[in-house]
Amino acid sequence: MKPFHVVKFSGISQVILAFVLFSSLTLRAQTFTESNFPIVIITTDLNPSTGQSLEILDDPKILASMKIIKRPDGTKNYITDQNTTGYLNYNGRIGIEIRGSSSQALPKKGYGLTTLKADNISNNNVSILNMPAENDWILNGIAFDPSLIRDYLSYNLSRQMGNYATRTVYCELVINGDYKGLYLLQEKIKSNVNRVNVLKIKSTDISMPNISGGYITKADKTTGGDPVAWTMSSYAGSTDFIHELPKPASVTPEQNSYIYNEFSKLETTSSANNTSLINGYPSVIDVPSFIDFMLINELSSNSDGYQFSTFFHKDRGGKLRAGPIWDFNLTYGNDLFFWGLDRSHYDLWQFSNGDNEGAKFWRDLFNDPNYKCYLAKRWAELTQAGQPLNYNSLVQYIDATVTAMSDAKDREQQRWGTIPDQATEISNLKTFLFNRIKWINDHINIGASTDCFSVQTPPLVITKINYNPGLSSGFSVSDDLEFVEIKNTGTTVVDLTGVYFKELGLSYQFPANSSIAANTSIYLASNATTFQNKYGITAFGQFIRNLSNTTQRIVLADGYGNTIDSVEYLNVAPWPSADGNGSYLQLIDAALDNSLAENWIASTNISLSKPTFIDAASISIYPNPVSNILRIHTQKPINGIKIYDVLGNLIQEVKQKTDTISTDWTSYAKGVYLLTIYDDNGFTTRKIVKQ
Repeated sequence: MKPFHVVKFSGISQVILAFVLFSSLTLRAQTFTESNFPIVIITTDLNPSTGQSLEILDDPKILASMKIIKRPDGTKNYITDQNTTGYLNYNGRIGIEIRGSSSQALPKKGYGLTTLKADNISNNNVSILNMPAENDWILNGIAFDPSLIRDYLSYNLSRQMGNYATRTVYCELVINGDYKGLYLLQEKIKSNVNRVNVLKIKSTDISMPNISGGYITKADKTTGGDPVAWTMSSYAGSTDFIHELPKPASVTPEQNSYIYNEFSKLETTSSANNTSLINGYPSVIDVPSFIDFMLINELSSNSDGYQFSTFFHKDRGGKLRAGPIWDFNLTYGNDLFFWGLDRSHYDLWQFSNGDNEGAKFWRDLFNDPNYKCYLAKRWAELTQAGQPLNYNSLVQYIDATVTAMSDAKDREQQRWGTIPDQATEISNLKTFLFNRIKWINDHINIGASTDCFSVQTPPLVITKINYNPGLSSGFSVSDDLEFVEIKNTGTTVVDLTGVYFKELGLSYQFPANSSIAANTSIYLASNATTFQNKYGITAFGQFIRNLSNTTQRIVLADGYGNTIDSVEYLNVAPWPSADGNGSYLQLIDAALDNSLAENWIASTNISLSKPTFIDAASISIYPNPVSNILRIHTQKPINGIKIYDVLGNLIQEVKQKTDTISTDWTSYAKGVYLLTIYDDNGFTTRKIVKQ
């Protein structure tokens, strides 16, 4: 039996459609006892009037209880485990409703749910199946996909590419004792540090800088009832845009105008091929996010891509970004065949196919040589051996997924009859991917422009990070004391135009035509006034949002998103202790690899602009060059020394509170080394030659 597919209908047409589907399928009850996937058991509350279980509706949510059976050791799960506390990943209250647009006409429904506290009112932020704590979740019924893996594959590929996409876990669902089949339990797209990491904008945020974010906006249908915020031209009609954050009912006129103007600037600058870092499209958008969004939509040949379920987001003080991806069932050669639609082909660009192209800026960006160069470069990277979009990697991932669902897909077929021949579906999907990758390779014109393939980024290094300063006398707000130091290690002035923090969570874009002198440092602070009062130094600029007190990746990038420097710190070992104790992280030497924890110390030196060891005469290091024993003598006690090779690898550390240290260099290979001497307040680094 061929799988059923539908397009959007309303009113009587939808009723007729549902009747056709129900009449065409043989629904089979079955005995369900075990699964190698988590088992989700939902029991709706009883109707007080009838004593019967409440029916789950499209709206509003009804109350229910949910148990998720997941044995911690990863072995098979059993329905009989539902009363064993140690095997319950979740056991609590929820609100649940039917969700989806076209998929609501199918017998198998998708659901949206909110985890609740025992009072049945308060949201309960909990971690489910190792996904970060939240309260909004989705049970994706995998509608219109006879392979059962298109959404799962796409979301995981996007994450492997380094972007946020909803986390997904296969599960099998039982509602009120009725087996409902195979589902994806996944995150709902919303603002959260572990989801779309943008600030939640408030109704009072109507002036700069607060009005600049955060926003989540989507190009989509209006079947959810939300009004169209604005419409933009397409080369194949028009595209409707809808507010997701803030919600349409909460958005102010000022906020609507602000975010609309950001999209308008993108439309204007991309149409004009304006590549200026000051006022061109690179000044408006985070280029890498748009490129990755296009590549995953084009790899999959998403027939709804760009026009529907197309999300964008913008953090406060940050650039407009594309994503996260959403709703990838009509992809990889699949479409609504039942209604005569066949649009997902391997031999066309979805942004330029005459149907569902989305806003004009997608095609205009592709037609810009600079943007296309970066698109081709990223495609070449992602399709290399071992990379996410490499054909062999894709096949291995698909095979592993199919193997894991081997039993569950048989139960799914028995229950709903929608996947009569998954083996053929998977074979067709692999063939599609092989042809698609080859076609893109032939049409992306990697050799047409290679200017972006060897970009020289400026020699800027992140050298200090004060992420959890702690309270200090006269400064009662710890977050106001945060700062980041950036050093120009080169011999010439660096133009900072276009340079910005690329990773969400910390926002700053350097002003046009600003610069940093050779061999000097600048500071960016969370509160420029407090920084001045505390350290007596004028901050170069003030960043938006606060550094995480646990871990954060700080990425400094040029205007096209090329990474200049990147540091991901942690508040646990092996990183030095600088978590709320008055210390900050300080790179021992700007020549060292700042991605390695051992190259940092925790410093309490408040004289940020002055080194600890000012007088070279206060330190004696001899002999240099050295053959055997190197002696270090200082006029005051130090805490220890570290010895590095020229690649920044830590060779030896001596932790000793003393003014004299001797080290044996006999076994060291000939060459140049770096010797770092440190105390409570800082360090100094000297070159040592081993002969």
